Amino acid sequence: MEKISYGENGYIDFSKLWILLEKKKLKQQFLIDNKIHRNTVYKLKNNENVTCEVICNVCKLLNCQPKDIMQYIPKKND
Repeated sequence: MEKISYGENGYIDFSKLWILLEKKKLKQQFLIDNKIHRNTVYKLKNNENVTCEVICNVCKLLNCQPKDIMQYIPKKND
């Protein structure tokens, strides 16, 4: 999925989150069932901005570190 950078310097990619959920045999519904709002899950699926609080909540739920669920993608120079 090609993402247009939302910031001057790039964006945060949450692909690792979905890989981790799959490894743990969980679905995105797990996040929703554990009080991560549907709109927030949509934002995570689409690499949109979320708060640090959301990242903390996801890490707590999955017993992981932020590096396990996201990575920085620098903006490509044209």
